[in-house]
Amino acid sequence: MADVKEAASKRDAAWQARVDLAAMLRIAVHLDLHEGVDNHFSLLVPGRKDRFLINPHRRHWSEVRASDIVEVDLDGRPVDGKQPPEATALNIHSRMHQNCAHATCILHAHTRFATALSMLEGVRVEPAVQGALKFYGQIAYDDVFGGLVLDSSEGDRGAAALGDRRILFMANHGVTVVGPSIAHAFNDLYYLERVCRAQITAMSSGAPLKRIPQDVAQHTFEQMQADRDDQATHHFAAMKRLLDREGADYAT
Repeated sequence: MADVKEAASKRDAAWQARVDLAAMLRIAVHLDLHEGVDNHFSLLVPGRKDRFLINPHRRHWSEVRASDIVEVDLDGRPVDGKQPPEATALNIHSRMHQNCAHATCILHAHTRFATALSMLEGVRVEPAVQGALKFYGQIAYDDVFGGLVLDSSEGDRGAAALGDRRILFMANHGVTVVGPSIAHAFNDLYYLERVCRAQITAMSSGAPLKRIPQDVAQHTFEQMQADRDDQATHHFAAMKRLLDREGADYAT
């Protein structure tokens, strides 16, 4: 009986992971964090390190349901009989899932303001607004654009650049955010985009940025870390309730 209950619990956790990933895709559309039928979000299958869930190939995120999500092994082979995702998705996500232990959830997106920063020579996210301190010391940069990520070496370079940090800016490309859960990664992607919007707006004035001193920035980062789990959990839950009020069918 215990084995039956354990198997049922695993099935429930696997299905809930699909539901949450589909919800994340819908939320990204709601917040304009998507780009056409491109970009990709992934999540390790609960209890597994060798399989992950990812949005289906060339499907608009506004129509993806939990049952549409594709499960693949680390070589990109679907284990559920569905069409494999695009090669760039696999080369980014599989390599990060394999090489970055903290990357349970990976959100790769071409959001408007983060992507704009990736286009500027030598520009970094600056500690010039309170929200940026949420990411103090947590942002990595891959300053080489090598074309489409069509081989694993590109994915390996990105994973190496990310290291144990939460955010990777990919030069002339976009941004990748990782986290221990969908809620954590979503929360970071959301606030990162707002920080990038604030910085670009301030830079457009032509006046110099007023940077926050390093000791204050570090202290504020630590203050924010203390509340990170609670904020992320409540933020994601609130966005799912918004979808539910709108009658979204993501959980089917």
